[in-house]
Amino acid sequence: MDFLPKKFTDTLTGLPGMDLAAFLRIHEAGEKITSLRINPNKLQEDAAVQKVLQSLTATTVSRVPWSQYGYYLPVRPSFTFDPFFHAGAYYVQEASSMFVEQAMRHTCDLNAPLKVLDLCAAPGGKSTLLQSLISTDSVLVSNEVIKSRAALLGDNLSKWGGANVVVTNNDPRDFGRLPGYFDVMVIDAPCSGSGLFRRDPEAVSEWSPENVILCSQRQQRILADAWGALKEDGILIYATCSYSKEEDEEIMEWIQEHLSAKNIPIPVSEDWHIVTTTAGPQQAEGYRFYPDKVKGEGFFITCFRKTSGDVYTAKKHRDSITPVAKKDQEKVAQWIKSLDNLFLMDHQGEVLIFPENMMPVVSLLQQHLYLRKAGVKAGQLAAKELIPDHQLAMSTMVRETIPQVMLTREQSLRYLRKEDPEVTTDVKGWALMMYEGMALGWAKILPNRINNYYPKELRILKEV
Repeated sequence: MDFLPKKFTDTLTGLPGMDLAAFLRIHEAGEKITSLRINPNKLQEDAAVQKVLQSLTATTVSRVPWSQYGYYLPVRPSFTFDPFFHAGAYYVQEASSMFVEQAMRHTCDLNAPLKVLDLCAAPGGKSTLLQSLISTDSVLVSNEVIKSRAALLGDNLSKWGGANVVVTNNDPRDFGRLPGYFDVMVIDAPCSGSGLFRRDPEAVSEWSPENVILCSQRQQRILADAWGALKEDGILIYATCSYSKEEDEEIMEWIQEHLSAKNIPIPVSEDWHIVTTTAGPQQAEGYRFYPDKVKGEGFFITCFRKTSGDVYTAKKHRDSITPVAKKDQEKVAQWIKSLDNLFLMDHQGEVLIFPENMMPVVSLLQQHLYLRKAGVKAGQLAAKELIPDHQLAMSTMVRETIPQVMLTREQSLRYLRKEDPEVTTDVKGWALMMYEGMALGWAKILPNRINNYYPKELRILKEV
């Protein structure tokens, strides 16, 4: 076929479960699958979920079978011009990769307080999924080594609204400073990307057998560098969006040969048409997703339990966290539903809020890693008030008595462009700009104008 080169299709012959003729037909057809995952932090009632889905399509949606919150849309709308998207009502995520949910449910006690590391996390699909699954007394550390992508990861997690999240911008080897610290490590490894060729045909030109080998070597380095940070009995979830055996089965073999780990099989329904593959002395199981078999793109995932290693022992260290002064706590309290079980951190005049039990975690991580985000940034302390931050608007912490201004879709889009929303209201001062019951951000309403505080870097630039 035209856009899949022979040197690539030759590597597919003999792959477990591969039906090459069907695989090529589905790529030739060029069908685009659109899927999203609802945000349970913000949409807790079924009526609210249905309102969002009905705003995206007039026809019936279907469920992603392996995800509690995943839906397929019949056609792809323009998410850029959907205020619900900017409010964090959902995350547009490839359906196959939502299978991480099954891996978590079958390997972890999700009610327990877990320390979860998403090592290669940008742009945030798996991190937002993980944050939706773990308990409120768990902590998610989402890491991205590339600075610009770490910024995008931080924005997407802020929009998701959870407070039990830290975003770091570090090389995987830096996590070796925290031996035996994490209960779960998710490595959605950088790969040659062949699983996404149907969605992104331009990526085909970047594929080569040499790049596959480079990716496989990089994946081994990432696993070796970060392995020490996983505690004994901790869970490794390894994934790629590649079909190459060098990045999938051969990595399973490498894990068995070089790391102390026991494979954990994941139950897979026959109706899902996911291909089970095995490799190595343990005949470890991994799971392949082919677009001619599942309603999704190419994906691979496998799970292991670490059988020996460190269990983290807390060492005395200088506490690097400054609590917000008592006199300033009242400025914050006026904005928040309740300060119970929350810690208020003063970071250079900015207030960061996270669950109290996260305080030692943030303190420790700050000693060893570069933190881009911790908890929810409530705002900047001024002489007489707290100037609220966009992260606070996106959180689920805001007090119900904070003034709100309801916007139409057109007014919402003007607000999201950082223009005057052209709304008439009796509200004075700070207010949440709302669309269909969901917060979009802050504005300050003055007698003769509205100051739009939507972050400049997030504003919509395209025209409808």
